[in-house]
Amino acid sequence: MRKKEKDMDDQTTVKQLRDQMRDFVKARDWEKYHQPKNLAMSIAIEAAELMEHFQWLNDQAVTDQLKNPQTKEQIAEELADIIHYCLSFANATQIDISEAVSQKMLKNQSRFPIGSDYQGK
Repeated sequence: MRKKEKDMDDQTTVKQLRDQMRDFVKARDWEKYHQPKNLAMSIAIEAAELMEHFQWLNDQAVTDQLKNPQTKEQIAEELADIIHYCLSFANATQIDISEAVSQKMLKNQSRFPIGSDYQGK
């Protein structure tokens, strides 16, 4: 993974990412493939590929994996694949990602108030 002077997350909006993904898909005439069902399946497939990097590892082994630049690059690529498909899914379904995340966060704040015991549900 290349080192940057400034974190790109500080400079890039969700809209810019969505537009970039929309342009990429459109330039390849992939809209016919980027239907919600196909994109949802692709998100799950890419998530499984990310999980493979951690399967059977204990916490220390995961920490060690993330110290290896080549492995971290592979993990970052899997995460990027997931996000690409999420952006395409949002484009295909016209879901406002920022609104959806904000609304879900409000529900989570109510569901898991500060000081509550997290049960993973």
